[in-house]
Amino acid sequence: MVPNLSQLDEVNVLTSQAGWAWPEALRHIFRPRGVNLLVAENAADFVNIIRNKRIHTTIVDMDSERSDGLVVIKIIRMKYPLLPCILLTNTAGESLLEKALRLDVFSVIDKPVDMSILRQQLNRLFIKKYHSDIFS
Repeated sequence: MVPNLSQLDEVNVLTSQAGWAWPEALRHIFRPRGVNLLVAENAADFVNIIRNKRIHTTIVDMDSERSDGLVVIKIIRMKYPLLPCILLTNTAGESLLEKALRLDVFSVIDKPVDMSILRQQLNRLFIKKYHSDIFS
């Protein structure tokens, strides 16, 4: 059985570093809910952070200058197959969506990211996976 988030010490979301105001925009959603935002520079960073900290979901930028988002998710899946992932992309074509589906990505969101859509997807994810409405 998956523990309810109220039974956990903290809620952590890991995301890709971005050359735009992405982390600050996420903090605007997360801070009022008491959610910790961790930022990874590259694929190795993702793995190191996940290994050392309880992560509840990842938000991976497909178009990051530092690492390919699908490669990051493939690496995460090798050791952490059940960790929920949300993928952000500029090009949500059929091929990418098929690859994301094969990697069991929870959601693919077009960029520029509509923060209300992201919050809705996070809400769906946390209700389904953790029985928590922290993002409602």
